[in-house]
Amino acid sequence: MFRRVIIAVSIAAMLLTLGCSNKKVQNPIANVDSKQPDKVLFDRAMDAMKHNKYDVARLSLQTLINTYPDSEYVARAKLAIGDSWYAEGGAAAMTQAESEYKDFITFFPNMPEAAEAQMKIANIHYKEMEKADRDPTHARRAEDEYRQLILQFPDSPLVPQAKQRLMEVQEVLADREYMIGHFYYLRQTYPAAIARLKSVADTYPLYSGADQALYELGNSYEREVDFIRLSKLPETAKGTLIKQYTDAATAAYDRILTRYPVEERAEDAKKRLQAMKQPVPHATEAAIAQDKAEIASRGSQGHFGKLMENFHKGPDVSDATKVGDPTLVDPKQASAPDLVRAANSSIISSMGGSNKVGVERVENGAAPAANAPIPRSDAEPVAPAGSSPTVGNAAGATPATAPAEAVAGGAGNGSPSAASDNSAVPEMKNDLQPAATTPPPGTTAPPPGQTNDAASSSSSDSSTTPAPAASSGSAQQPAANTNTESSSKKKKKHHWPF
Repeated sequence: MFRRVIIAVSIAAMLLTLGCSNKKVQNPIANVDSKQPDKVLFDRAMDAMKHNKYDVARLSLQTLINTYPDSEYVARAKLAIGDSWYAEGGAAAMTQAESEYKDFITFFPNMPEAAEAQMKIANIHYKEMEKADRDPTHARRAEDEYRQLILQFPDSPLVPQAKQRLMEVQEVLADREYMIGHFYYLRQTYPAAIARLKSVADTYPLYSGADQALYELGNSYEREVDFIRLSKLPETAKGTLIKQYTDAATAAYDRILTRYPVEERAEDAKKRLQAMKQPVPHATEAAIAQDKAEIASRGSQGHFGKLMENFHKGPDVSDATKVGDPTLVDPKQASAPDLVRAANSSIISSMGGSNKVGVERVENGAAPAANAPIPRSDAEPVAPAGSSPTVGNAAGATPATAPAEAVAGGAGNGSPSAASDNSAVPEMKNDLQPAATTPPPGTTAPPPGQTNDAASSSSSDSSTTPAPAASSGSAQQPAANTNTESSSKKKKKHHWPF
């Protein structure tokens, strides 16, 4: 008896499996006897989508598109395939839905449903958008897609809804940029803070914290002015940069008072302008009314709502305004490297005249008199070696401001050349050395170079150098006799520390 029951149950299971398998592979156009088979397929797909049978609905819709390409239901079937993926949900399904919607817009751009497809593409990224301190990929994609809808389909009834969603997305992106700028501001990295805060103020004027961003922007410029005043830059460069940063800080505070006169930072901006001794602007009635309308349109969450927000993936967009028009084209974004390069350019341009004067002074101090050639090491000597003692006077006529190498080691006068030529004849060197190194009256001879010591012999080098006599200003003194006087008497022993 038990065996019969097992056999009966097995047979029933096999029949049920065969029946289900036959149902899955059933041809969608089977049993279609209507004069409008394309309509029958479309209706079957819509009925399957109502019962959450998305795979069955897509099979019927794809059969409709492939079998009846000239049907009036082709466009609607193409859009319905994207809707089936959109309704199914999931990351992979949303990617397929976006691809189907883009294909629909490409093939049917003039149909009213094209704006609907674009709206759903933007909503896909809006739903995947994360908080301001997380990955901004989906938020930026949502911003681009909503802008595309507003610009490409300006007459669509979906435009107001797209604008509101766009302002919510821009609230999140602006909050992200402000958080980064505030991070740099607290750490006194003011060029980076200025770049971020300026981008927030210029790109997202409807941001709920725009007045705070502008206040920190102006304060960053003021701190830069303090650093410049303590720097070692020339006064001309300091004046140029201080004026630029002071004007930028004034413009930031002025914008708070003229664009956001009812916000919390308006009074603080007024005090900063008064401390800087700058004129305080007054807002117009239209600006005051606009700011009040923006503040009234913003929502707020209670303490419980903020607590529960920590458990949600999506951001809080209740602070986004519901009046005004969002930014459709981003202005040029500021960057910290560009600001630093601009400051360096200002310094260089302001120091252009002073640098040129400084170069002329250095050249005039290092060169001989006017219309005189600059001394060169490869120039010919003024007088040949072994000339009369007047060669020493010619050499001594070199100005005291001439470079040391022009007197001690370089050519251009008679003394170094004579020393180099006489190094091969020691007996002539001792006779000519006093006359060659005697300075003219009222001048001081430069210290002797290393060449004379190296060129002399090992036994009488130090005795042939008349440096003490030349430095004392006396006329001439006879050279020491190397045969009767030892050179070691004039040298002092050096005791090196160990």
